[in-house]
Amino acid sequence: MRVIETVHTADLAPDVVERIRALLYEVFDDMTEDDWEHALGGLHALAWDGDDLIGHASVVQRRILHQGKALRAGYVEAVAVKEGKRRQGVAGALMAELERVIKSAYDLGALGASDEGAAFYAQRGWKPWQGKTFALTPTGVVATPEEDDCVFVLHDDMDLEGEITADWRDGDVW
Repeated sequence: MRVIETVHTADLAPDVVERIRALLYEVFDDMTEDDWEHALGGLHALAWDGDDLIGHASVVQRRILHQGKALRAGYVEAVAVKEGKRRQGVAGALMAELERVIKSAYDLGALGASDEGAAFYAQRGWKPWQGKTFALTPTGVVATPEEDDCVFVLHDDMDLEGEITADWRDGDVW
């Protein structure tokens, strides 16, 4: 029987942290240490099939600048489902839990979607950003044109054609 559990990073048992890490490195062939770091520090949705960790997604707080405001964003990271368990509603169940949290605790949701994941997020009501993307780097605001077509937001009333700027972090900014 599949169970979805939500746990803050601070409350994860060390063996579960290692199991999450192993799952992410198994699912993503381009996983980096920066990607791993991005998944930590927030709330994790875990999908269990008995003792088997079959899926993971996390939401972390970030600041997104839009129209002169610094918005509190629930940023989705590390959505992964074990091979053999995909296309069975696991990712949808994980995202439903994170979307509940985002709608209750943040000004908006945001994520950087892969080409493979874009349709999944759009189907769930996430909207592709139509405007320009930027990053607030240690040396100032820098355009991130390579990310212009992969950023999605979860918000009912936002100018999707404006500019959006993410706070800085090592590795992929979006």
